[in-house]
Amino acid sequence: MERKYKHLDFLQAAIGRMAGNLFLLKGWSITLIAALFALSAKDSNKLYVVLAYYPLFVFWVLDGYFLAQERRFRALYDYVRTLPEDKIDFSMDTRPFAQDYPNTWLGSLLSRTLLIYYGSLALVMLLMMLALG
Repeated sequence: MERKYKHLDFLQAAIGRMAGNLFLLKGWSITLIAALFALSAKDSNKLYVVLAYYPLFVFWVLDGYFLAQERRFRALYDYVRTLPEDKIDFSMDTRPFAQDYPNTWLGSLLSRTLLIYYGSLALVMLLMMLALG
């Protein structure tokens, strides 16, 4: 069982890195968008408000990518935990799990959590833009 536990540790570390990336992206998206809104209010330049939608889209795409990667590693983890000890090969290849819709980039991009987060952020940005305008 030692080989299986070691392989699962490797996979858990990769899953942890992906989850950390998701957390950092959300923090950076809020920071950058808030900074663009602050510049807009300070300089009375509405262009900054419109520019804030670009980082929103970029961070949404990146978040979708890392969520897809995390989901693939979770699928690989579930697969490895059921393997017999003699079949453990320490593979970190997630390609066999990439075709499942939730594990695809589009499936992750349109996941409930990302839609709620980035959709509500876009809505707040729109409301602020209307309030400033």
